[in-house]
Amino acid sequence: QDYYGRELQKSEDLKTNACVTSARPLPKAVRDALKHVHEEVVARYYGCGLVIPECLASRRILDLGSGSGRDCYLLSQLVGERGHVTGIDMTEGQVEVAKKHIAYHMDKFGYQKPNVEFLQGYMEKLGDAGLADESYDIVISNCVINLVPDKRAVLREAFRVLKPGGEMYFSDVYASQRLSETIRKHRVLWGECLAGALYWKDLYSIAEDVGFSPPCLVTASPITIGDKELESIIGDCRFVSATFRLFKVPASSQAGPSQVIYSGGIVGHERELVFDANFTFKEGEVVDVDAEMASILQSSRFADEFLIRACGVNAAAPQGRCC
Repeated sequence: QDYYGRELQKSEDLKTNACVTSARPLPKAVRDALKHVHEEVVARYYGCGLVIPECLASRRILDLGSGSGRDCYLLSQLVGERGHVTGIDMTEGQVEVAKKHIAYHMDKFGYQKPNVEFLQGYMEKLGDAGLADESYDIVISNCVINLVPDKRAVLREAFRVLKPGGEMYFSDVYASQRLSETIRKHRVLWGECLAGALYWKDLYSIAEDVGFSPPCLVTASPITIGDKELESIIGDCRFVSATFRLFKVPASSQAGPSQVIYSGGIVGHERELVFDANFTFKEGEVVDVDAEMASILQSSRFADEFLIRACGVNAAAPQGRCC
């Protein structure tokens, strides 16, 4: 709270690129939406990826660790006036910045009433903020889960508030090994999103324990430190900024290996949908998918965009997992 509320006044004050990394170019719709976001909100943004998934019209979205509200105001435009975006953050100063500009953005977007709200609270205790079970289509977070000691609690709460078939789409920082006590207690490394980074293999076990589908890796990019003192403390550990998708697949939606055809109906992704690092769906093209991907597509908001048919494919399709 102190680091993000007082010490950092703008993204240029950060000592590493962990919280300003974007793994791939921004789509045109997102670039255009970003132009409408207030400059103070953008200046106080500290994120490590792009957490703007596809197929968002009229959806309800929760942003964990929403900070100054940049991603919320981007999503506000993409879900439209019939959609809704909730941002929750623990830092009072950041929430104040986000709230201060609600009227500005609603006027800019031409909305009759706000479709965003900002709450001060903790992402591992969403119930304390009044967030109900199965109340959101999508949960996002951008470089903040590393700041919470209890990662399992965050994923458990995200799973709870998601509707069946809902998705958690999030960027965060991961480590190549479990971190030493010296690193985990270093104040600046905590603020820089490194000391709390999860060993990447632990994400898979936690997601499974909570009930999510296996993580689908979307993008990843290495993090550079650029500070000799911090580099000497970190030693041979390496860090990566990565975006993953997790789905809350109902037990009743379990499918077998299938063939799917993308309709091309998602705005901005008409010709192809880059779903993750393993699956790209081109309009009208038949793609063999494994049981996990078939279940995800069948139970999620993407169901209406695909023709899905079961098949007796013996060869295993690529798994949507991190290598």
